Order: sequence, then C-alpha cells, then structure tokens
Amino acid sequence: MENYTYNSPTLQLEGFKVTKDTMYLIFSSFLISYILIMVLNIGITVLIITDKTLHEPMYLLFCNLSVSDIVGSTHIVPRLIRDILLPPSERLITYYECVVQAFITQLFGTTSHTVLMIMAFDRYVAICDPLRYPSIMTNRMVIKLTASAWGVAFVLVGILLGLTIRLNRCRTLITNPYCDNASLFKLSCESVFINNVYGLTFTVVLFTASIGTMVLTYTKITVVCLTSKNKSLNSKALKTCSTHLLVYLIMVFNGMSIITLHRFPQYSDYRKLCTILFHIIPGSLNPIIYGLQSKEVNKFLSKCCKSKKVLPSLKK
Repeated sequence: MENYTYNSPTLQLEGFKVTKDTMYLIFSSFLISYILIMVLNIGITVLIITDKTLHEPMYLLFCNLSVSDIVGSTHIVPRLIRDILLPPSERLITYYECVVQAFITQLFGTTSHTVLMIMAFDRYVAICDPLRYPSIMTNRMVIKLTASAWGVAFVLVGILLGLTIRLNRCRTLITNPYCDNASLFKLSCESVFINNVYGLTFTVVLFTASIGTMVLTYTKITVVCLTSKNKSLNSKALKTCSTHLLVYLIMVFNGMSIITLHRFPQYSDYRKLCTILFHIIPGSLNPIIYGLQSKEVNKFLSKCCKSKKVLPSLKK
C-alpha cells in the first residue's frame, strides 16, 4: 500500500535531475540568464520612467510586460538555482510558500497574455485610427487598461488557487521544478473534477481571447496597410507590429509546449525544461526585441555611449 502523509506543512520539489558533471554548467546558465533578465528589464523600466520622451502609451504599456517578467523570473529562478546544488531530498518548501509561488506563477502567465492583448489594442488604434489616437489613448485610458490587465488576471488566478487550497493533501512530492496550480492539486487524494473543469475553462477562455484579439487586430491592421498608399505608415506598422507579434508568438509557442507535454508523462524532463524556459526566454528577449526597434531607446543608448567617451577625454 502507498504511504500517505495528510496535510503536511512541508513539501519536496522534485526539480531537475542533474549529474555532478552538468550541475555547475546548468547552474551557471540559469544564473547568467537571470542576471540578464534583471539588467535588461530593470534598465528598460527605469529608462521609460525617467525619460519623458518615452512617456507614451506604447512604452508605458510595455513597462507592464517588463514588471511581469521581473516578478515572474524572481520568484522562480533564484530558488531553482539554489536547488540545483542541493540533493533531491533537501529541496524542501513549506506549503504556504508553495501556494504563493503557484499564485505568482499563474499570475505571470496570465498577465503575459492580458498585457500583450492591450498592447495589440494600442497598435490597432495607432495604425487604424491615427487621428483619434491621442484622444483615445489618454493617460487615464492607459491606467484603466493596465488595471484591467492585472485585475482580471488577479481575480481569475485567485479563483483558480482558491479551488486548490480547499483540498486536503495526502502527498508531499511536487513533480515540478517549482510550484504551480496543477502540481498543487495533484497532491490531493480527493476529487479534482471541479479544478480540472475550471482550469480547462480558464485556459480555453484565456487563449481564445488572446489569440482572437491578435487575429482581429492584425487582420484589420493588414487591411489598412494594404489599402493605404502611405509608405511611412506601412513601414511604421510593419516595424511595431512585427515586434509585438514576435514577442507574442514566442510566449504562445512556449506555453502550448508546456500544456502539450503535460499530456505525456514520459517526457516530464522536457516539460520541466519548457516551464523554466517560459520564464527565461520571453524575459530575456522582450526588452531586446522592443529596445532594438525603438528609435527613442536607441537614441538614449547612443547618448550614453557618447557621454562615456567624452568623460575620459575631459579627464585627460
């Protein structure tokens, strides 16, 4: 018979199965990735906040994505880096810490979609109705959209985790590198039918709304660009929309890979890797992709480089 431990206050994280030969390589890779994420996203956020020329809806909305990436990476990667150096039996976490980590994990994944949805709306108004853009995308509207993106995600994820923490637990092993909702309700020996129904509905609604928004806005943007003879408009639309679409596709592909691999237990190691990459890849690439296509960011960086060159010459 299987031994059960009911409602244990301490859980064990399975984490990655690493050998002594690969331990430090993986440790270094994750550490460098985390430092890169922090430097790039904090740098972009500080730049947008301090530079008044970047106080535009597009950049203010992008700040939400950077904040989401910072939070999403910080609550997972540092602990994961530490756990890599520990034997599996010592990778312990309290139940309450696990619930908080699961909440932030699900919140990060949800806000990644909702923020990109409102950014798609911003691009749609800017390209399809440029004359009314200043009157529509006011500071008040940006605040409302931001609050909606985070508020909707907070409520939906709150219900998701609320259905999970009501369950009694009879297991203690989290078969994942970190805590998420699915890992938590799998600890229960009770019926998780309601959890599965809500979780599936939650995922379907989120992906349908997200993909539907992208298809609708980009279809209308494409129609406007094809019917317009304004080369400047078309060039701007291609530049900003391709950037936004690339970020979205990277996130969706990574997210769909995790959902698909959940159906194949024999590929659990690949699923674990995908779950970590979901936090590392978008967080690393988002500021680079948006930074490279932004003239304002490029100008600021070029000014910084010139000022650094001038300062040594003045000292001489």
